[in-house]
Amino acid sequence: MIEEELSEQRELLPLTVGEKLRAAREAKGLSLEQLSAESRITVRHLTLIEANDFAALPGRTYAVGFSRTYARLLGLDGDAIAREVRAELSAMVPHESRLSTFEPGDPARVPSRMLAWVSAAAAIVLFGGLLFFVWTSFVSPSGDLPWLTEDQPAATPASAPMAALVTPTAMATGGPVVFTSLEDGVWVKFYDAAGRQLLQKAMAKGETYILPGDVEGPQLWTGRPDALAITVGGKPVARLAESQKIVKDVPVSAEALLARAAMPSTGAPAPATGAAAPAASPGASSASTPSAGASPTA
Repeated sequence: MIEEELSEQRELLPLTVGEKLRAAREAKGLSLEQLSAESRITVRHLTLIEANDFAALPGRTYAVGFSRTYARLLGLDGDAIAREVRAELSAMVPHESRLSTFEPGDPARVPSRMLAWVSAAAAIVLFGGLLFFVWTSFVSPSGDLPWLTEDQPAATPASAPMAALVTPTAMATGGPVVFTSLEDGVWVKFYDAAGRQLLQKAMAKGETYILPGDVEGPQLWTGRPDALAITVGGKPVARLAESQKIVKDVPVSAEALLARAAMPSTGAPAPATGAAAPAASPGASSASTPSAGASPTA
């Protein structure tokens, strides 16, 4: 008698969210284990949902998300179930502060901890690569040549008289000046006589730079003069150096390069034969010359 009255009262009272879900599951003949395997929600959490014990779940967002997923698997309206769960949670804790609005609709779609660590590592590597690119390209383009800041060796005194031997023919313009890099990463800086920069970069192998013809007093600063091929008017001229060293404030106009090519080799000229010997007088000659009849041992 009492059981009949309780069942009648249950029929008159509205079903809770958990009771609706349990009734739908039982109507389909499904077990909690089957739904757990399909939804990836633990059996313990499904049991708490059917018991309408949402406060025992990890949090509000999980209670709403798990209930929505559970309802959709049973063919119910997931959004309507989610609204009812929110209403029940609000009734239980009316002053709860809603700090998070994220609700995982499907726990299988929530990123795993391993994925989060991999994503963080990839972001760090990407950020480091970006910093390295900015540093090598803009902040310190000559970072691989720190010795470029050293003082340039003083020119030898022989360079002054050699420059005076340049003929006017060698000072002809000769045509455009073209520099070609023979290796990768050859750092160069071209500038005019007033110090205004024309080009500063690390040239790639085979890259060329044509010196503007209207620049006054163009000069070069580099640490690899041996890795720069030079042509004037399409004709090759000697490189600025045959070995790796620092060169700075080197004139590279067509006239200066042709003048370098026209410079003779160093070395003091040999004195003319007999020029330093004074002329001997006839008397001294005869005195110093032995007579034909004199004995060599006398």
